[in-house]
Amino acid sequence: MSLSCRSYLFVPGDRPERFQKAAASGADCVVIDLEDAVSPPNKARARESACKWLMDGRPAAVRVNGVDTPWFAADLAMCRRAGAPSIMIPKAQRATDLMCIHKAVGAALLPIIESAQGVAMARRLAGVPGVQRLVLGSVDLRLDLGISGDDSSLSAYSQELVLASRLAGIEAPVAGVTLQVADIAVVEQDARCSRRAGFGAKLCIHPAQVNAVNACFQPSQDELAWARSVVAAAAASGNGAFQMNGQMVDAPVIDRATRLLMSQTGTRSLSMISMNPYFRSFP
Repeated sequence: MSLSCRSYLFVPGDRPERFQKAAASGADCVVIDLEDAVSPPNKARARESACKWLMDGRPAAVRVNGVDTPWFAADLAMCRRAGAPSIMIPKAQRATDLMCIHKAVGAALLPIIESAQGVAMARRLAGVPGVQRLVLGSVDLRLDLGISGDDSSLSAYSQELVLASRLAGIEAPVAGVTLQVADIAVVEQDARCSRRAGFGAKLCIHPAQVNAVNACFQPSQDELAWARSVVAAAAASGNGAFQMNGQMVDAPVIDRATRLLMSQTGTRSLSMISMNPYFRSFP
């Protein structure tokens, strides 16, 4: 299994009967949603259901309501009391908000970038202590920017999250949702495009999407076989560039192969990485 989460599955906080189904879906992370999926009259009930789930020792992230809403303070207090391991913060725009949340709760933070201001502040937000990775709120971002069409129309803005994450040294960002549930081919296409663009995971809105997303963000057997060959050849040849299958292999190529293998557990090739001083310089 990947060391990082590949799939984040939302489940409405006011539907506790669905929590176990979400947990059994294969999603790397279940996100109990207190925000968009819950109407105002049901906010308190959703918060209580999330609290019970967490205090029973069952892990989940929590998407709280926005910092400027009347429900935020109670959401945050619940996360602190129940020991939520990670918190998604919608419409993240201010670094000071994230600093205060982390100081108050100590959980890993997953800021959702879903406004023009959020994109403009992405590099500062990514650098706040406690931020684990940025999340693309593609639906709201398109609305805020007045953009129609699919996620390709957001590429100029979504790439800022990839760059901001790399500069801050945090995990690759999480791609936004695919609204199409019935056609899994669309989910797969969106996930593959996001991975090629530098994203490391994707939001899911239905359990049916999870397996496709996990598969798309998992290195293929061909990729892993290539990476093992590169690492083995590099370990045998010593430092410097060399040729393999008619192509030059140098430090950036070896780095890519190393990162692919390090995204897996139980990979025998990792012993070669740790034993060879050449690889100790890689982050």
